[in-house]
Amino acid sequence: MTAIATPDLRADIDRLFTRKRLVSFGLPGLVLVYLVYVFFAFDVAGLAQRARLDNARIIMADSWSHKTHVTMDARSGAISVAIEGEVKGAYPPGTAPDWVRLGEGTADVDLGRGQSARIAEGGVRITLADGAVIEARPTRDGVQAELPPLDPARVNRSDQRLVVQLDGARLTVTRTKVELFRYFFGWEMFWFSLDSPFHGQGAAALAQAALSGEAPAMLRDFLNNRVWRHGDVFWALGETVLMAFFGTLGAAMIALPLAFLSARNFTPAWMVRFGLRRVFDFVRGVDALIWTIVLARAFGPGPMTGALAILITDSGSFGKMFSEALENTDRRQVEGIRSTGANAALRYRFGVIPQVMPVLLSQVLYYFESNTRSATIIGAIVGGGIGLFLTQAINTQKDWEQVAYYIVLIVLMVMAMDAVSGWLRRRLIRGS
Repeated sequence: MTAIATPDLRADIDRLFTRKRLVSFGLPGLVLVYLVYVFFAFDVAGLAQRARLDNARIIMADSWSHKTHVTMDARSGAISVAIEGEVKGAYPPGTAPDWVRLGEGTADVDLGRGQSARIAEGGVRITLADGAVIEARPTRDGVQAELPPLDPARVNRSDQRLVVQLDGARLTVTRTKVELFRYFFGWEMFWFSLDSPFHGQGAAALAQAALSGEAPAMLRDFLNNRVWRHGDVFWALGETVLMAFFGTLGAAMIALPLAFLSARNFTPAWMVRFGLRRVFDFVRGVDALIWTIVLARAFGPGPMTGALAILITDSGSFGKMFSEALENTDRRQVEGIRSTGANAALRYRFGVIPQVMPVLLSQVLYYFESNTRSATIIGAIVGGGIGLFLTQAINTQKDWEQVAYYIVLIVLMVMAMDAVSGWLRRRLIRGS
């Protein structure tokens, strides 16, 4: 027997298919319209035009290599050689690496890849691999330069400054100095600075020195490295972890008792519950960075200020999550313990806490991992932890290899925190 669709049924079917077609095509259309709006509202085209790919290349090169600077002071004519141009990495007067030959007020520099330069008589002359010559001289009125035809992307020139990107090197001339950079792979002076007797020794020589009783001196020189400051950096990493630990643990300790007062099945007074939940909304509604700025003005900078900012923000988050976990507990366990004559404290201790503890510990450990990352940014504001070192290195606009070093340490720290929290989760929650 064949069923015949009535007009009303056919109309309902048509409306259903029309609605599905609207949903299937309307939602992608709305997303497309929104993306078009974002393209123009955020000026994506202008951002692409303003992008400085030459600066990006310089930053990338500086992150995995180091530069040795040969600098002539235009006022005194003195020539100095320093790694990364730092006073702490300066070669003693009259000394230089083997690719720099110093004379009386002159310097002959091998720039590699068939390029050479000579600094003399207050100017610089560079001979490129194809025989072309670059001549530049700082003057009181600016920079005088004669350049051969070069790729415009490799030249940044104005009346007061000249920058030329060479193959594996760079020339910078201003009114006050002439500076040649030559790039080398690796982080120079990472292990030992120039003033250490262990600088420049190979792995075999260092191993022999360590076995002969020089290991404590090597460790001391490594930690007290004047350029990389390993001892201070490791201490800053510890401060970052402590900020996250104290902030997270303090927030959990404050939120747990307040969660009982804001849970519906433990506090009948709705005014108390309503007031506490609004407090939780307030403290977690303000981002930790805002609390950091406020507390820094109130208590001054320091790691403890960052820990307090994390504590305040997470107190609201933990209070909300803990109270929701408490509201989902099974009352039968509590009633079973009540039947033994236990008081309220014992009922909560043995009937409620075991039910919610896995959820609470999981949330606390997750927030501890997350706060380890957040403490890096908070430390940049309050002047504590590894965030301070990272901000200082970025602000100098030259120590990008140290920026890369700090980022690597931060990633390793987060990975370590993930491993530790995973181990704690297995031990405390699963019991294995």
